[in-house]
Amino acid sequence: MGKKDFFQFRQFHIYQEHAAMKVGTDSDLLGALAAGGNRILDVGTGTGVLALMMAQRFTDATVTAVEIDDNAVLDARRNFEESKFADRITLVHDSFQNFLLRRKPEEPLFDSAVCNPPYFERSLECPTLGRTRARHSSSLPFPVLADGVASLLYGKGTFTVCIPPEVLSEFNAACFLAGFWLKENIRIKSVPEKSAKRHILIYQKGIAESTTKEETFCMRNADKTVSEWYKQTLRDFLL
Repeated sequence: MGKKDFFQFRQFHIYQEHAAMKVGTDSDLLGALAAGGNRILDVGTGTGVLALMMAQRFTDATVTAVEIDDNAVLDARRNFEESKFADRITLVHDSFQNFLLRRKPEEPLFDSAVCNPPYFERSLECPTLGRTRARHSSSLPFPVLADGVASLLYGKGTFTVCIPPEVLSEFNAACFLAGFWLKENIRIKSVPEKSAKRHILIYQKGIAESTTKEETFCMRNADKTVSEWYKQTLRDFLL
């Protein structure tokens, strides 16, 4: 096993030798900034890093982690079972679409959902099925994701995602039609002089209660050193 197949966090570790998509900045920031609750849904858990971060942050929460890819499930299952949060995380090996179809009416809804959604609609699909599922919205179209999550949340439940600016309008439209309003837009820049490369978006189900809170942060300073914001945001997770 190479170094890239193992990632150590403060309170858990991530094995990622099988999953197509490895631990990265997007998932780290999403896990640290996402809205939570007592019942949390992680759509497309991959290695399980988001589910574990949410379980660490929200100490009374139970997390349901859904993943379609066989290889990713191998890593997620191991990561969950070897963590101290194992009794609070349930892994569901299925597509999100099937997860929706198989739910019973009496099953409780969720307080929040988190997802690092596939978003490369217009680029060439990846040569491996796992990376295609993880990266391309053909496997989980935005309207299907937004409508499905909305149906699983309580009245004012939250839905947090990380997406690039090129699909911001399209994703916002899907969420609006599904009954969400954009509560918070956190723009993430790599360095101050560049435009935002990612948006952490926190949606809330229901009618807008206020204007969208908008903030911009940088991962590195102008001299390329790691920013204090990035250090503080991830201080409870990264070694």
